[in-house]
Amino acid sequence: MLLLLLWTPLSVDDYHIHKNEYEAPHFLWAFFFGKYNFFSKYFNCMIASPLPSPSLAVQLEEVGQLIGHTPLMPIRRAFHKPGVALYAKLEWRQLGHSVKSRPAFFIIKDAIEKGLLTPEKRLLDASSGNTAIGYATVCARLGIPLTICIPENASPERKQILTALGAELIYTSPMEKTDGAQIVARQMVLDHPDRYFYADQYNNENNWKAHYQTTGLEVFEQTAGRVTHLAVGVGTTGTLMGTGRRLRELNPEIEIVSLHPDSALHGLEGWKDMETARVPGIYDAGFADQQLHVSTEESYEWLQKFAREEGVLISPSAAANLAGAVKLAETLDHGVVVTVFPDDASKYMEVIQFLFSV
Repeated sequence: MLLLLLWTPLSVDDYHIHKNEYEAPHFLWAFFFGKYNFFSKYFNCMIASPLPSPSLAVQLEEVGQLIGHTPLMPIRRAFHKPGVALYAKLEWRQLGHSVKSRPAFFIIKDAIEKGLLTPEKRLLDASSGNTAIGYATVCARLGIPLTICIPENASPERKQILTALGAELIYTSPMEKTDGAQIVARQMVLDHPDRYFYADQYNNENNWKAHYQTTGLEVFEQTAGRVTHLAVGVGTTGTLMGTGRRLRELNPEIEIVSLHPDSALHGLEGWKDMETARVPGIYDAGFADQQLHVSTEESYEWLQKFAREEGVLISPSAAANLAGAVKLAETLDHGVVVTVFPDDASKYMEVIQFLFSV
């Protein structure tokens, strides 16, 4: 291409106007960098024209590559029992930094493919934080506006992250938790049906399907099919229902254990007391083989223990999952127990400061 450019004929006007630049040894310098820049003259349209923006379908595929595929961590120091192995999925190791990135992406993807959600319509949902951050991360990459109804007592870190990602926040009663946020979101949709797409994570089938398509397969493959028990807490219940369904299909002998707070007045953000809270539509109370209960205090104890003995600071809900998984593992003579750590401690600094005050 360079040879062709050197042989490009010049007009008489070009020669007389820029005569000095064509005389060696200045010609090559002028050719590349001078005021009569051949690249500018002949390739300006190529250099100046931006690449076309990828379609929404292409962008969805690109984002999807960043969801899931999280590591499975063996737990050997904090818990040890001959014949029993304990593992945890580190869910903050993906786009959005929590387990909720999986359902958030699947909900958005399905809505876009069905024409229910476009860049001209706002996604609306109720969330205590992690699903909201999952939505915000994906929406920011796709150029979709987002409104989140969130309890006012959500952690400052979550509020800051959501604001940074461009989400509009509607604060709701801290006493009513996410149940109250759902009521506010539903009313907003009734008042402005053309403005919002209501994702409704608690009743959206894509919540559990996200885990059926990804988490369940990952757990089975990462344990080489040796998993015997799944133990996870209940909130929206998507992780329990989706991961459990896929594992049961792969091996009907796998036992599914649901973990619950021991009190309606618990401090485990994201968990639900199913006896007093609004029960998600995707939840099947008879699905799990057994139920175990975990206190907030147990969660905090395991959070501290896990930091000291495994070198990882996990969230209170992750620590609650760990506490329940250990309770289960202690009853077994043989088995491979898997639990899920929804996120790490980075969004819970108030709890961390309380537990590790200096």
